[in-house]
Parts: sequence; C-alpha cells; structure tokens
Amino acid sequence: MKRFHVHVVVPHLEESVRFYSSMFGAQPTVLKDDYAKWMLEDPRINFAISARGGETGVNHLGFQVDSDEELAALREQVVAGSVQVQDQPGAQCCYASSNKYWTQDPAGVPWETYHTLGNIPLFGADSRQTPKGETCCAPAASIPAVVEKKVGCC
Repeated sequence: MKRFHVHVVVPHLEESVRFYSSMFGAQPTVLKDDYAKWMLEDPRINFAISARGGETGVNHLGFQVDSDEELAALREQVVAGSVQVQDQPGAQCCYASSNKYWTQDPAGVPWETYHTLGNIPLFGADSRQTPKGETCCAPAASIPAVVEKKVGCC
C-alpha cells in the first residue's frame, strides 16, 4: 500500500516540530537535530521536515511503498507514460536506506518514489550526501532539472 510523502524545508526545526505535532496530534516518529518525520495513519502520510538550509517550503513530494515489487510496478507505470526517471538504488539519506527513483512533474516539482530498507544513523551516509545547506541524496546524474532544482531526500 502506498503512503503519500511530503518533505518541507523549514527555517527553524524546533518551532516547526511544535507546530506540526500540534497539527497532527502526534509527536514525530523520528526526531533528529536537523530532521523530523511523522508516519501518520490518518491521513496515511509520511510527512518530513528538515532544517539543513536550502529554499524554505515544499522540497519534494512522493510515494513510499511497502516493497521493491510495488516500487518496480509504479516505475513501470510512470515510464509507460513516457516520463523520464532517474533510478537511485541503495540510497543512504534522511536517516534511512532506500531503493528509489526520482522524476518531476511538468511544473518542475520533484517526485521521489521509494521503498525504505532500514534505518541508518546519519542524515546521509554515501557519496550522494552533500554538505549541510545543500541538497542531499539526489542521483549523481540528473533528469531534466530534477537534481539541480531542490531535491532533498526523505
């Protein structure tokens, strides 16, 4: 089953955690110095915020799926619509290890579809990780403007 994913860059994490905890009626399921995530069932959403610099606002949208089979099926669906994708297997970002792919809508909004494999102790732990204040976890090769824009990670 898919879970909608939203990642927002915020200027002050503590204030935003307080706001969203109140809005959702729940504390974050993941809370770090620079990142927080709520895994809500009603509505079924993975809502993440980060304070690592970058443009404030919606960073990217996406879907979190439960299996690599579901990830492959969604990828095939997107490619069948002549939409270009950038695969990113084994990504290490946002305190998680995931298989994923990126695309963007016609307005330039980045979309990430991924299957989380497990947790990791760092925001980003592989060569795709960039310094604080820059985008993270984006694929090395870009599809039209996806990586150059403001793609973060989940």
